[in-house]
Amino acid sequence: MSAHAPDLPLHVPLVENAAGRGAVVLVCEHASNAIPAGLADLGLALGDVASHAAWDPGALGVARAMGAALDAPLVAATQSRLVHDCNRPEAAPDAMPARTEEIAVPGNAGLSAAERAARGQRCYAPFHAAVSATLAGRDTPPVLVTVHSFTPRWHGVPRAVEIGILHDDDTRLADAMLARAGAHTDHLVARNEPYGPAHGVTHTLRLHGVENGRANVMLEIRNDLIADQAAQTRMGVMLAGLVRAALEDLGQGGSA
Repeated sequence: MSAHAPDLPLHVPLVENAAGRGAVVLVCEHASNAIPAGLADLGLALGDVASHAAWDPGALGVARAMGAALDAPLVAATQSRLVHDCNRPEAAPDAMPARTEEIAVPGNAGLSAAERAARGQRCYAPFHAAVSATLAGRDTPPVLVTVHSFTPRWHGVPRAVEIGILHDDDTRLADAMLARAGAHTDHLVARNEPYGPAHGVTHTLRLHGVENGRANVMLEIRNDLIADQAAQTRMGVMLAGLVRAALEDLGQGGSA
């Protein structure tokens, strides 16, 4: 086995409030910056492991606050997206990028097909199996909401948008949330910003939402707005209220 392919542990996803009876299932693909010891931090500097390159800071706290407000199950990944980005197709080149923004990822350089497949089996497969099982276990057709955060500057360029409401082909929930956003927040809210389907960020939405006829949306929050637990809770409660209002408009409020 090569230096790139240690015997990685199985990354069992975090599943919280599995018995929640709300209309929503929450997913947080980039909840953790954990890197297995056998990968030697992928050759990253300590600051890079803590940075947005390795995870979505604050996203898990927001998702947990939303889960509490909506009585929603939450499925979260337990490894860094640099080990395997669970919001990319398993075979996609950027599922294990050798560079992200200005940061090189030496531990992802030159991976063989077999090495990439091994990571997928350890990270991607159990995560998406848990999402599928959680969605399938609902008594009524569930709504899928994924929670992410983004950096205020990208390649040195400031981002004005504060909350992105993202969708792929199914725009139902995004449309309803955008129509209601002004009544719930003063933050600058935008459709498919700072990313959109053309950037490849809607994999989870397509796999578990669009392809199964489930209403779905991806939320992106600028991470300077959710830098501590109190801010994450405030944002989560606000977003939960926005989701609830949108679902009522769609006639899918249920117990949410």
